[in-house]
Amino acid sequence: MVNKTQLEKLHIGEQWVDALNETFERFGIVTHAQQASFIGQCGHECGNFKVLEENLNYRAETLMKLWKSRFPTLEIANEYARNPKKIANKVYASRMGNRDESSGDGYRFRGRGCIQLTGHANYYHAGTACGEDFVINPDLVATPKYAAMTAGWFWNTHKLNQYADARDYVSMTKKINGGTIGLNDRVKHISHALEILIA
Repeated sequence: MVNKTQLEKLHIGEQWVDALNETFERFGIVTHAQQASFIGQCGHECGNFKVLEENLNYRAETLMKLWKSRFPTLEIANEYARNPKKIANKVYASRMGNRDESSGDGYRFRGRGCIQLTGHANYYHAGTACGEDFVINPDLVATPKYAAMTAGWFWNTHKLNQYADARDYVSMTKKINGGTIGLNDRVKHISHALEILIA
């Protein structure tokens, strides 16, 4: 279990002590390697436990780079630029259990939490696992307790403890973000957390 002093050394607020410990206990994240990996990966994903909601405030040019098929022209991208709600509704429409763009599901179930839980299906399944209705109250996922718990649910369903124990940070990162974006930063966060937890 982690304590306030350890989290202070990691520059993580004390409001995360109970949230992390409850998550570790509930989802079987028990070894130092597992806990350090969880803290390190989440630290990378959510700005060291400070950013619990996805930022979708993109310029038109960025939209065209990130989602080429959804924003094939500058004219289309300009209709959505700098409008996070409209962007989310378009890019997350009709996938991950969301309904079409006009339903508002994309924005309602945008990325929140320590590992950016996204989409109606994930909100539903994580809510079932955590004993809360995140479909009715999706903003709960942006609170420390449920930001950590939903990340724990993701961690457990993707069997990430095995990669933590094997120190296979490449495979772990691919499971979390689909590639190896930010791998060096993730490893730095994990190594620092491991140092603090075993001290």
